[in-house]
Amino acid sequence: MPEPRLLLFDTASLYFRAFHGIPATLRAEDGRPVNAVRGLLDFLARFITDYAPTEVACCWDNSWRPAWRVALIPSYKAHRVAYSDVEQVPEELVAQVPLIREVLAALGLPVVGRDGFEADDIMGTLATHSAAPTDVITGDRDLFQLVDDDLHVRVLYCGKGVANHDRVDTAWLRARYDIDGPGYVDFAVLRGDPSDGLPGVAGIGEKTAARLVADYGGMEGILAAATAGRLSPIITARIAASIDYLGAAGEVVAVRRDVELGALDLTLRSAPADPEAFARLAKDLRLGGAADRILAAMART
Repeated sequence: MPEPRLLLFDTASLYFRAFHGIPATLRAEDGRPVNAVRGLLDFLARFITDYAPTEVACCWDNSWRPAWRVALIPSYKAHRVAYSDVEQVPEELVAQVPLIREVLAALGLPVVGRDGFEADDIMGTLATHSAAPTDVITGDRDLFQLVDDDLHVRVLYCGKGVANHDRVDTAWLRARYDIDGPGYVDFAVLRGDPSDGLPGVAGIGEKTAARLVADYGGMEGILAAATAGRLSPIITARIAASIDYLGAAGEVVAVRRDVELGALDLTLRSAPADPEAFARLAKDLRLGGAADRILAAMART
């Protein structure tokens, strides 16, 4: 019997990367773009082949900008809004998302999402409660907060590309930032993240944020140190000016680990759930070698 292992795919992170990294000239028989579909399948095949999971989940953003996060920090992802609460996404990618869902359903690769939550929250919940060693595949650094050697949770970080991904564990985090997974939330809050509309504390960059978390153990310790006069007057003033933001941002940045997902079967199949449907999609969408590679990866289980 293979050793248990769970792979959690940050699906949107991967199909965005595929869309922007693979030529848009890849088209279905009817001319529709399929570069994100083909690229995603290749990414899934690579990780399934290399890490031999027994379980997988393609985690989904049912709500990419949850109202409860926006209520806490109104600027959260606000710059990505096209209109109303619709995300600004290239039309050629929008057209491929239903195709991705069709292909994943035909393969029988579990797609897991929940209304009111982001894929991050789904990954946080599944990783925290998994009985098996777990790898989270993403290009989002905020998920470093899930790294936990005791729970055997790593992040396979694709920031430099899928082929050159980093295996992020506690040793990696300490070497890079001198903090561990639980400390990453407060580090990210202080540093901020313009890509998510999180301003951070003005004047506190990555190095200072990491040093504060390493020295004082987290936000509670940092605020206590500021109150007691153990921080420099400049840092104390900067934190005081951002106190309202700090009170809300921690809850926004922290991924949820308690999303009610019900009973799930995440077992990785060795063959498609609907072989005829997948064969039809592979032909119509001209998935070519990507279809062959995902089938071969699944067959190894």
